[in-house]
Amino acid sequence: MRLLNLIKIAFKAIILNKVRTLLTMLGIIIGVAAVIAMLAIGEGSKESIRNTISSMGSNMITVRPGEDDRGPARGSGGDVQTLTLKDYEVIKEKTTLISYITPVVNGGGQVINGSNNWPSSIYGVNPEYLNIKVVGLQSGSMFTDAEVRSAAKVVLLGQTVVDNVFPDGEDPVGKMIRFNSIPFKVIGVLEEKGENTFGQDQDDVVIAPYTTVQKRILAIDYLNQIMASAVSEDDAPEAVTQVTEILRTQHKLGDDDNDDFTVRSMEELISTFSSTSEMLTILLVAVAGISLLIGGIGIMNIMYVSVKERTKEIGLRMAVGGKGSDILMQFLIEAILISITGGLLGVILGLGSTVFIEKFLHWPTNVALYSIIISFAVCAVTGIFFGWYPARKAAALDPITALRYE
Repeated sequence: MRLLNLIKIAFKAIILNKVRTLLTMLGIIIGVAAVIAMLAIGEGSKESIRNTISSMGSNMITVRPGEDDRGPARGSGGDVQTLTLKDYEVIKEKTTLISYITPVVNGGGQVINGSNNWPSSIYGVNPEYLNIKVVGLQSGSMFTDAEVRSAAKVVLLGQTVVDNVFPDGEDPVGKMIRFNSIPFKVIGVLEEKGENTFGQDQDDVVIAPYTTVQKRILAIDYLNQIMASAVSEDDAPEAVTQVTEILRTQHKLGDDDNDDFTVRSMEELISTFSSTSEMLTILLVAVAGISLLIGGIGIMNIMYVSVKERTKEIGLRMAVGGKGSDILMQFLIEAILISITGGLLGVILGLGSTVFIEKFLHWPTNVALYSIIISFAVCAVTGIFFGWYPARKAAALDPITALRYE
């Protein structure tokens, strides 16, 4: 028999058992849809994490006090006082791969305007902070180096703070507010950035000169961190190495001494979070892949039943000259058609699922072409693998025995 005739025979056999065939396809359909949806969620989360971290400043480098706290046994660097203003000055003077740098001190408190108040965080920085964080001004202006040196009581507000302490919509620029009990003049409002991937409101912030926050609010002489921006994204890893060497020399650390500070670039954070997201995606896809396995077993089961039901038909075909290879191909084509049709329906369901997830659950998704190709390839392999043995069994039937079968 020619291949076209075999396909027609296989197609007719599938049409005659529509309900049974559809139920057989369900495992494949659900498996393919689940794989596509899970991979789309994984890719979407990785892209969202990368975009969020890059929006903080793709070239950004942070220096925190204390050893690297990424391990489970590490403590928080916030309680360690190993960074000083001198460290900031030395890095600024000696590094060649940093374009902007600022000391950072931060604390929490109440922002008060008349009867309105709002709990927020205040960050003490210098004027280069906006360039490092890639943040613009919605209105007003940034404080100057002269205001930093004089520890001027001036602030910039994030949009969330503005909305809560100026609820009537009035322009806050030029107005006086208090942070805890200390009066400040509002000189600018930051551009709105919204929540990041980690659910943190990037607009719930107050920015002031670091000298003001150090002396008037926190009463400390050390730094909570140092933030810098590498000359370019490609130079960030080398800049991290350079800053590390400068600080080790500044802190007089020997070859055998551990760093008493932690230097990280945005690329490291992206890599860390992407690796975690990737592991979760692999786990989810593995679980979804079980549906494909179940679907394959369903195909094998239904093909066995089909062989049993059509034993007499098989004997008749072989008696009139049909070859064993023709019978094998016929049943194998049936299995592949069921698998590929289920795969197509699964792709449609998977793409529909990603649209639903993004629109109604508001999870980031990104359908990669490779996920569709892989799912489809797996369907074809599943059809061949699980359809081969029943097809082989049909081809091996003795024609006389088959004709006598009741």
